[in-house]
Amino acid sequence: MKSKGLLFGLLLIGIAWIFFSHYSGAKRPAAATAQQASAPDFTLPNVAGGSLTLSSYRGKVVLLDFWATWCTPCREEIPQFVQWQKLYGDKGLQIIGVSLDDSPEPVRDFYSKFRMNYPVVMGNAKTGELYGGVLGLPIAFLVDRDGRISAKRIGPIDPAAFEGQIVKLLQASNPAKAS
Repeated sequence: MKSKGLLFGLLLIGIAWIFFSHYSGAKRPAAATAQQASAPDFTLPNVAGGSLTLSSYRGKVVLLDFWATWCTPCREEIPQFVQWQKLYGDKGLQIIGVSLDDSPEPVRDFYSKFRMNYPVVMGNAKTGELYGGVLGLPIAFLVDRDGRISAKRIGPIDPAAFEGQIVKLLQASNPAKAS
């Protein structure tokens, strides 16, 4: 009787471990979730008009921010991103916002109100899937000058730590230093 209870307990633990491993994303094989994987390219409509292609920013360090106007932590991060674009834009940083709002109207209003100084595109489910699935917001990816994902952050960023990663990437691959 005791061995059946022990066997049942071990079975439950095994099922829980499999469920957690599969659904937590901890061992997700998608290329975009692996550090140093190439950032999947996309072309999306820019809320300011026209379109934006990610690969056209090769040679720059890109902070790719998946967000939405209704997401409180996302809204709180935007002023920090605006500041970083001012501070590091001329050193090779390009922030790109990928809004997952249902329509561009609230995004355009938000863009104007918050005086966003970097491009924002309208993303969709396919864009999220390219990056391993977007199950919550915000999610930020840091892409190096060669187009490789250097860092991924799910949830609100730690500004000091993330800024340190940005500065490190800008310094490590600064083409102005090579000239």
